[in-house]
Amino acid sequence: MAAFLLGAVLLVVQPQIVPSRPTINSKAETSSQSVQRELLKRTSQKSDFKENINSNGSCRQLPQTIIIGVRKGGTRALLEMLSLHPDIAAAESEVHFFDWEEHYRNGLEWYINQMPFSYPHQITVEKTPAYFTSPKVPERVYNMNQSMRLLLILRDPSERVLSDYTQVFYNHMQKHKPYPSIEQFLIKDGELNVDYKAINRSLYYIHMQNWLKYFPLDHIHIVDGDKLIKDPFPEIEKVERFLKLSPQINASNFYFNKTKGFYCLRDSGRERCLHESKGRAHPQVDTRLLEKLHEYFHEPNKKFFELVGRTFDWHSFVAS
Repeated sequence: MAAFLLGAVLLVVQPQIVPSRPTINSKAETSSQSVQRELLKRTSQKSDFKENINSNGSCRQLPQTIIIGVRKGGTRALLEMLSLHPDIAAAESEVHFFDWEEHYRNGLEWYINQMPFSYPHQITVEKTPAYFTSPKVPERVYNMNQSMRLLLILRDPSERVLSDYTQVFYNHMQKHKPYPSIEQFLIKDGELNVDYKAINRSLYYIHMQNWLKYFPLDHIHIVDGDKLIKDPFPEIEKVERFLKLSPQINASNFYFNKTKGFYCLRDSGRERCLHESKGRAHPQVDTRLLEKLHEYFHEPNKKFFELVGRTFDWHSFVAS
């Protein structure tokens, strides 16, 4: 099994990055190849390498799939639902390897140690929602594995902004710290505050352009987060097909919890729901302010639809 893991590391052939779609230069050794060779050298000499291999044949592997975002788009729900499949091994926590410098400088040896034990036939998945909006992440992921299959879950941009605010608001409340109203973030000098970070995160086409510099569209599956909330099974079926998994998840794995107001999971007779922090009610926002938000996202949404070749049922402002 040690030979298997070391062989898997060596199989990742890294291309040289150029400004447009990257191309492979077989004559030049990239920095990524050097990093992985150094990883191979160090781990083969250290005793803790054996701790990454179990006697039952499982081992830690670099992820073959990453849920890259978007923040407050439903990434946790997607990961929990995907984990129902027996061929998925998911990292429990958000790793933040590619977007946090203090983690990235630790190298692939550190990264692989954050992964769960899995069998050779399983797909290892990690999710860090901040990846999608971080400009430096696409190139770093590409340098590690140009064949990476990426999952991106998106919601109506306006609703995502409200969810973004709600999460931070409740985090402050739990610490007994005051937090401004959402209007104070959304409005500046009587106009929509387009510098508000939550609004920037919902400009999907800008961030998607960055990812498409390195990965073709057929390597990025977009999950409709609004549909996943209302009827999860069809969306998960699409994810299974994208990852080339056998159809193991079925409609009976989901049931609607009237108390919580969203779908929960049923696995081998055991029922579980997402954490209570999920599905919180959004703050009440003035209708005119919501219209400003919808109007602002109208053109960016159109650009995103053109970029990915599909449309989504998001709020769209129509001038009267």
